[in-house]
Amino acid sequence: MEGGKPNLSLVYQAVQALYHDPDPAGKERASVWLGELQRSMYAWEISDQLLQLKQDVESCYFAAQTMKMKIQTSFFELPPETHTALRDSLLTHIQNLKDLSPIIVTQLALAIADLALQMASWKGCVHTLIEKYNSDISSMPFLIEILTVLPEEVHSRSLRIGANRRTEIIEDLAYYSSTVVTLLTSCVEKTGNDEKMLIKVFRCLGSWFNLGVLDSNFMASNQLLMVLFQVLQRDETSTNLHEAASDCVCSSLYAIENVETNVALALQLFQGVLTLETAYHMAVAREDLDKVLNYCRIFTELCETFLETTVRSPGQGMGDLRTLELLLICAGHPQYEVVEISFNFWYRLGEHLYKINDAALHSIFRPYIQRLLHCLARHCQLDPDHEGIPEDTDDFGEFRMRVSDLVKDVIFLVGSMECFSQLYSTLKEGNPPWEVTEAVLFIMAAIAKSVDPENNPTLSEVLQQVVLLPESVHMAVRYTSIELVGEMSEVVDRNPRFLDPVLNYLMKGLREKPLASAAAKAIHNICSVCRDHMAQHFQGLLDIARALDTFALSTEAAVGLLKGTALVLGRLPLEKIAECLSDLCAVQVLALKKLLSADSTNGKSADPTVWLDRLAVIFRHTNPIVENGQTHPCQKVIQEIWPVLSETLNTHQADNRIVERCCRCLRFAVRCVGKGSASLLQPLVTQMVGVYQVYPHSCFLYLGSILVDEYGMEEGCRQGLLDMLQALCMPTFQLLEQPNGLRNHPDTVDDLFRLATRFVQRSPVTLLSSSIIVHIIQCAIAATSLDHRDANCSVMKFVRDLIHTGVANDHEEDFEVRKQLIGQAMEQHGQQLITQLMHSCCFCLPPYTLPDVAEVLWEVMMFDRPTFCRWLESALKGLPKETSGGAVTVTHKQLTDFHKQVTSAEECKQVCWAIREFTRLFR
Repeated sequence: MEGGKPNLSLVYQAVQALYHDPDPAGKERASVWLGELQRSMYAWEISDQLLQLKQDVESCYFAAQTMKMKIQTSFFELPPETHTALRDSLLTHIQNLKDLSPIIVTQLALAIADLALQMASWKGCVHTLIEKYNSDISSMPFLIEILTVLPEEVHSRSLRIGANRRTEIIEDLAYYSSTVVTLLTSCVEKTGNDEKMLIKVFRCLGSWFNLGVLDSNFMASNQLLMVLFQVLQRDETSTNLHEAASDCVCSSLYAIENVETNVALALQLFQGVLTLETAYHMAVAREDLDKVLNYCRIFTELCETFLETTVRSPGQGMGDLRTLELLLICAGHPQYEVVEISFNFWYRLGEHLYKINDAALHSIFRPYIQRLLHCLARHCQLDPDHEGIPEDTDDFGEFRMRVSDLVKDVIFLVGSMECFSQLYSTLKEGNPPWEVTEAVLFIMAAIAKSVDPENNPTLSEVLQQVVLLPESVHMAVRYTSIELVGEMSEVVDRNPRFLDPVLNYLMKGLREKPLASAAAKAIHNICSVCRDHMAQHFQGLLDIARALDTFALSTEAAVGLLKGTALVLGRLPLEKIAECLSDLCAVQVLALKKLLSADSTNGKSADPTVWLDRLAVIFRHTNPIVENGQTHPCQKVIQEIWPVLSETLNTHQADNRIVERCCRCLRFAVRCVGKGSASLLQPLVTQMVGVYQVYPHSCFLYLGSILVDEYGMEEGCRQGLLDMLQALCMPTFQLLEQPNGLRNHPDTVDDLFRLATRFVQRSPVTLLSSSIIVHIIQCAIAATSLDHRDANCSVMKFVRDLIHTGVANDHEEDFEVRKQLIGQAMEQHGQQLITQLMHSCCFCLPPYTLPDVAEVLWEVMMFDRPTFCRWLESALKGLPKETSGGAVTVTHKQLTDFHKQVTSAEECKQVCWAIREFTRLFR
């Protein structure tokens, strides 16, 4: 905040504007100003004053939210001697404001909980709060609110309290947990059927279950459990209370995941949930979907918790198969949203049984899976009055995709062939309505690929019958039958006699707008699988490709068709490939030329991306087999196309999206012909560097990495590629050195280090002997703290590969030179690198990046263990030992143990485990 502390009336005005200003610009100004206030030191005092004055709901909510945010993110701003005063003041506020608004109470409860977790001097906070407020019934709602959010905040991402403090808190909460449950029980006794209070009690109990600190034997005989199930059995329970009770039961089931150690509570919950079947049927009869969904959640959680028991001892004790019956009852509910809740359980059951692979066990569960599949096929039926093709982007379309995935995962239990034959016979023998036929074809398409295509008369018959479907059948049936044909491309490959009738059938679909994209996808599948048989149909594919825009295709389907065509093109005789590739590209090249000439006449530039993407897919998938010494058949075509690509790139050089597509197209062209693109190297690099000076699009760095990968081993190209790297680095460093440059340009970081890594892999000595390497290493060290998945991965890979060139003695003649150069680099940057890495993984990076960090540390240690030991010790000494709340972050013993674990590691994964454990102390 510029200009000191703002006065309160100004803050009021801003809050009023934020909520009530009719002008959006006024709201925005207020929001920015209040955001700045929240970040400043004055926020503490101002929020405290606003809460004291209690002028209106908005200002109190803003103040309570600010308090919570400051405690979460800026607690270090307060000197330790103020912590007790802050606590007392927050408790006074929550008591004074308890009737103003529940959302204010929640924000203040969060502030108090977050303070308690960070304030090491506040011992036994649960005990002090209960002592202070439990005798006053009017304080009960906010006391329970604090006790609800406290366990939830223990694992909060925004509080970095560290593993030592977290363990201490969890032990503390476990110690007082029965006191909390006793408080909740007496609260229910006192307030009886007060619904709001019951909801609060259930939420609080669920929160303690979720933290996993309740004593399960104490809970097994507790009154609250009975109350929970009574509420869920009663027909007249309101929707809100029903949801709170269901959430709490689900939390309790989740908490006893390890059934053996919680037998008493497990048995109570198991029997309690089985009593809810009647209540479920009642909810179905009353058409109360909310309650039905809640019961299904509970039944699913029950099955998830007892999954291992059920598989280990099906039908015995708590492996009782009535649990699966409950899920199948839910699967019979007409609304598909109900069965969808249980999908994850069926996946896991399938996974377990697949791993165990015991025929006798499979036969016990097979009937349940058969019944499930039967229900799923019914749920996939479209409405009888549905018109046109099935929608795949709405909720129901997404549900059908999930069914398709689930069926693929559990079909092994029933047997793909048996299921496929059964489904087919329902179509063959009956004359079902169209919506049944379509759903059956849909399930058949899901499993077609898992049926063995060898000498399979049923598959052949299905294929023969499907391609004979008349055009008069419902559009959705034709659509799904086309999808089925596409999934049966293996059958066509084994029975080439079907190729003509299948292609004719798909061509009919291609000509009809609603079916065109599905037919294109099926043709693409057949091209991919039946490449050799399709070579004789190449002319037909070429005709389709030439007339691509006369069909009503989605962008994706059009690109797919070209991909299929390119795959077949690669199987033609070598001497035909050049001419056919030229034909295939001609349409796109002509379109690009047309756009360029139109641009020059009317000064407006039309979007060339469609054509660039089509060329890219052709280059990417045309992979002929070329013997050594033969000229690549695609070389000539790519040389002819280069001028058009070059001009397109120049015309659109300011537009990142189009430049990206140009680079992608060029990347696949270079990859397609490999060393055969040598004549493009000079003009391409010159143009890339030229445009990059003005418009630093990161895709040029990526394209540069492809060129280094293809040509970096060629002695004659190395200096030119190094010049390219240096020319690209200058604008890149300028961009990344701006304030927040690394964070604002993660793509540039990613692509820069891909390029540098390629250099390390292809020509390490060239890079290590250059003057640019110092700057690249400095940039890498700064970027290790960047929390961006791809960028961080690229940086770590670069550093790892760089050091590895000095470790890996591959008996190349330049090994000694490399070792010496890496030694110099480490001498200069080693300590800084290790210090920065330790700081990054303790304070900046998410856990998934740690294996990459471990690999870097491992390589440095492999290069020079004694020096690494000193560097690591120095880095560890620089880490903070205490939190701002006065809790111990890391003990001396934990530091020395970690140092020893890392420096004595025999393999990299031991370093990784050590870092994982160690960084938890700072999270």
